[in-house]
Amino acid sequence: MNLAACTALLAALAAAPNLHGQGLMPDSTALRLLRTDVYTLADDSMRGRETGTPDEQKAGAYLVKRFKQTGLAPRGDSGTFLNAFQYAAMPITGPGNALQLGRNKLKPGDDFYPLGYAANAHVLTRVARCKYGIVAPQKQRNDFDGVDVAGRAACMSISSPDGIHPHSAWLPYNDLRTRIDNAVQRGANAVIFYNDDPDKADDPPAGFTMKLQPSSVPVVFLTKSGLAKLGQDGDPVVITTDIVREEKTGHNVVGYLGNGRPYTVVVGAHYDHLGMGQEGSLYRGAPAIHNGADDNASGVAVLLQLAADVQRMPNARNNNYLFIAFSGEEKGLYGSSAWTKHATLPIDSINYMLNMDMVGRLDSSGHLAINGTGTSPAWAGITNLKAGNLNIKTSDGGIGPSDHTSFYLQGVPAIHFFTGSHEDYHKPGDDADKINYPGMLRVTRYIEAVIGALNDSTKLTFTKTADTDTSEAPRFTVTLGVVPDYMYDGKGLRIDGVTEGKPAALAGLKAGDVVTALGDHPTPDMMGYMKALGLFKKGDDAQVTFLRDGKETKAQVHFK
Repeated sequence: MNLAACTALLAALAAAPNLHGQGLMPDSTALRLLRTDVYTLADDSMRGRETGTPDEQKAGAYLVKRFKQTGLAPRGDSGTFLNAFQYAAMPITGPGNALQLGRNKLKPGDDFYPLGYAANAHVLTRVARCKYGIVAPQKQRNDFDGVDVAGRAACMSISSPDGIHPHSAWLPYNDLRTRIDNAVQRGANAVIFYNDDPDKADDPPAGFTMKLQPSSVPVVFLTKSGLAKLGQDGDPVVITTDIVREEKTGHNVVGYLGNGRPYTVVVGAHYDHLGMGQEGSLYRGAPAIHNGADDNASGVAVLLQLAADVQRMPNARNNNYLFIAFSGEEKGLYGSSAWTKHATLPIDSINYMLNMDMVGRLDSSGHLAINGTGTSPAWAGITNLKAGNLNIKTSDGGIGPSDHTSFYLQGVPAIHFFTGSHEDYHKPGDDADKINYPGMLRVTRYIEAVIGALNDSTKLTFTKTADTDTSEAPRFTVTLGVVPDYMYDGKGLRIDGVTEGKPAALAGLKAGDVVTALGDHPTPDMMGYMKALGLFKKGDDAQVTFLRDGKETKAQVHFK
């Protein structure tokens, strides 16, 4: 289906009479609409709908039009459908990076490049070599002994005394951010890394990630050609680091259906995807459009169909309904986290939240996963619903890698509908022609049955769940049991939620605490936290250092 056909169909539907109260939209019409919405959102012209780009705005404009056609009222900012939120964009290398070692002017990109830990600064200083920059009292090693780095550029190898490998005796001390902090604490005004052990250590990546937080000084890496130009202790150095850290704006799309009731049901799905790939893509190759038909044009198409159908359902009138197409989900639940913290209606008026994320690949056995059924006792009965002829599989945890998590963390019963992952996940092959549209309609009819079954004037009871910490990657053998606040850009890892029954909860940590160290390992940012966590195994005990209301506090955790 091309865009011209999609536009013609939508125009015809917009001119159709209002069918309020006359039953659900016929399956044949609903199927055509589901296909239209997925093909439109997953068209190459949307270029992957990356948050904060003109392509996201184009997709958002389409959704505003569809919300209007469906009869929803605006419930975003200032009487519009759009709800803006700010976030830190992916850092990029600016044009002003420069490095002079003695009389040698080095070429950016060839001889050196800035690291993501670098502050934007211009420094005139001198070389101070400090081996690896390792401080390990337990091993009677301090590479700064006898080296005065105050007011100097601390120059150090990225390797260690026995190289960089999983069985290194120095593994706990290999984190670059820790070495930077070691130097800065001793007065260094710049840090220069190099690799003098290429057989045992890899060069750090030249690109940036959102997880790396800048230090207070310039930080650069010398390539092989740059290292050849590094002089002796005391030689002059001029460093300029220029990294563009732009704040961008994303937009949720929010529409409201009021029935004059005290409580509101939130129906959500994220419409952003990965653009041309960048961070988050599982594809390895030249940049390519990631259309995200299943992830998550499918969920948005179901959301739009639900918006049309609940107006026709007599058994859905004891609640109001808020439909939110979130952006920023792929970057870390940015849009839903921002909305729940600055909601456009009172959080305590929300009855429950339904989240559709990847509902377009229903398999031949009809498996539909519903995550979060432990967030309210009311969810127990929905597995008996026969609509859609589905094979329902449930999990209790309220915390998961999608937007329902943001609502759970605010005390709202929330569930996530999911038809499963596939080989095209986060790859360019996630296209509209691979979607199971009859399967999407079956999922839609099931969700409508859920809404009908919960159609009464009482508010669902919220319960906390003992969650599996899905924020931790499989390579970790232990988990602290926290959900990071992905919007936090300060030093440390701020906790947005604590998983019941996990080490953090048992130790008394709570949302809002900022973890600054695990054991002897600083956690200056998300990456530092992940590296520190990877050093522990089941049965270990560790002291967690964290800030609560600005005051440093310590707690003992046991990794079980």
